[in-house]
Amino acid sequence: MKYKAIIFDLDGVICFTDKYHYQAWKEMADGIGVYFDEVINNRLRGVSRMASLDIILERSEKNYTGEEKEKLAAQKNDIYKKLLEQMSPADLSGEVKEALDELRGRGYLLAIGSSSKNTKMILKQLGLDGYFDAISDGTNITRSKPDPEVFLKAAQFLGMKPEDCLVVEDALAGIEAAAAGGFDSAGIGEAATHGKVTYPIEAFSDLLSKCSL
Repeated sequence: MKYKAIIFDLDGVICFTDKYHYQAWKEMADGIGVYFDEVINNRLRGVSRMASLDIILERSEKNYTGEEKEKLAAQKNDIYKKLLEQMSPADLSGEVKEALDELRGRGYLLAIGSSSKNTKMILKQLGLDGYFDAISDGTNITRSKPDPEVFLKAAQFLGMKPEDCLVVEDALAGIEAAAAGGFDSAGIGEAATHGKVTYPIEAFSDLLSKCSL
């Protein structure tokens, strides 16, 4: 096998929580009178919570202190976590679960590499609590994508070198992070258009046949 492990981004790859992020950021932004729409929201994909907040506050006439920003980010996260309670195993597509099970059956180690601090909660809601061999997320990193830290730590947790791992991403910043860390990558959606992606794929199940696994 060319790879021994596969590291998956969470949102946009394993599941889709974009609508919850958007609703939470929108409610927070509306509360402070800052314009926010789906175009701005698209800039937040693959970006950490505080970096996302900085993007939203670009349109604010007020300069917020670090403490004020922390409160706004916490407010957004509280709204978001409340919305996540609506998620269930029904939000995990059959295609994704079947492909994950097949990859595991073939002997690959499976890990999550996500900048979200809510990764474990989301996995639990999806019925994937304890499923992955390692989880690297926003609770154990200090730099978000396109910095490769989240993927490097996932590989470290698995006891693997970057060249032994394939990263699966949907965001351009994620492909950039994978390349910076020395990982091959499979890109789905927008990530498939990145010049540094190793394998552009159209569907999650394409991992089983198109990535020289």
